[in-house]
Amino acid sequence: MTSSFDQTPPGLAGRTPGAVKRRHVFYIPGYDPDANSRYRMLFVRELTRYAKRFGEPKRTITRATMNADGTVQSWRVAPEPEIGGAETAYDVLLWDDLVRADFRRPRLVSVALLLVSMVTAIATGLMLRFFRLNWKIGGVILYPLVMVLLLGLCTLAIAAFVHAHLGTAFGHSLGWPLWVTLPTGLLIGLAWIKAMEALLNRIFFWQLLNDWVFNWQHSRGRRPDYERRLDAFTDHILSRIAASAPGETPDEILILGHSTGALTAVELAARVLARDPGLGAGGTTLALVTLGSGLPLVALQPRAVRLRAEIAAMVASRRLVWADFQAPQDWMNFPGFNPVVHLDLDRPDGPAANPVVRSAQFREIISPETYMKVRWRPFRMHFQFLLANDRRGYYDFFAMVLGPQRLRERVLNPVQPSHCPAAAVT
Repeated sequence: MTSSFDQTPPGLAGRTPGAVKRRHVFYIPGYDPDANSRYRMLFVRELTRYAKRFGEPKRTITRATMNADGTVQSWRVAPEPEIGGAETAYDVLLWDDLVRADFRRPRLVSVALLLVSMVTAIATGLMLRFFRLNWKIGGVILYPLVMVLLLGLCTLAIAAFVHAHLGTAFGHSLGWPLWVTLPTGLLIGLAWIKAMEALLNRIFFWQLLNDWVFNWQHSRGRRPDYERRLDAFTDHILSRIAASAPGETPDEILILGHSTGALTAVELAARVLARDPGLGAGGTTLALVTLGSGLPLVALQPRAVRLRAEIAAMVASRRLVWADFQAPQDWMNFPGFNPVVHLDLDRPDGPAANPVVRSAQFREIISPETYMKVRWRPFRMHFQFLLANDRRGYYDFFAMVLGPQRLRERVLNPVQPSHCPAAAVT
């Protein structure tokens, strides 16, 4: 079953023969302050559920290790000859320390950055473009701004109330001057917001606010910390590839990003290809997967010239296959978006080689009972890309990262998986 927005580029190269026996996955999380603890647990839990659900044998996952600077968390999944499962090295490339630094920024500074960036986006028509691509994510983008306005109005109302009544106690005026009552009222109003901190975190207010600000800053070249991390990730990927022992070279290298991490994955793939001209031209295939991508949030920004150049390189490259999985049910991606169509890219003439745009078909892989429970939970639906299917289907995260089929064949000619078993952690 295909979706109305599935697209296969006419320049996509043909089949690559041979099953994957060894794969190296480089996974990049989204804008998540808890990434260093979340994704290992998520992987093991969901793989276990996957195996129980589909009656598959267990596979062993090694204990996770962390590199010296805390930016790469690694483990290995043993092969499973019985079902053809590949031996998989799995590296999570972490940048959650940068996210936590954003959360430590003074709240008023974050709000000021939000207001400036939102006014710019609205005045230039960028916000309208987001809504035209997907009204749901347009609402998610505006959500922090609406909350800021509501919180601001409530704070002013509290300040006005305090100012009007502070001078009276038990029916007698205290006669406090305006310069005392008004600042006191504002402080009480701000304290009310501070008291709501836990609630604001539960409704993802600060995370969505800071995520938007990050994307805006990145598009304008104002995130040197993130640029340095990209360089470090590029060095890590190339060093891991170069360190493969003879006879242990991966059959497939998979760079995989989810949400904001999909943007990072595209940037990394472009830099890895630029640094290693031979990569993807031999027996080892190079694959790029973007899941629930927020790529347009930065790519459509007028100043994101470098990112659009990197996207153009990915579109033209025949040394890798880029599969972009989208979902209309996901509030936080852009279903139907194709950089070839929607971005003004400076690329060579001729047919594009990438990306392959595919629907993850959530309605097919989520049971009706589960779907009814999660359809109004945006973050839960957004994470479905990383979760175990309820039912077999075209999109299958664990078949993609652990199975024997190469990504190129998977997106063009998928097979119903009978691999990707559960985990016995050693």
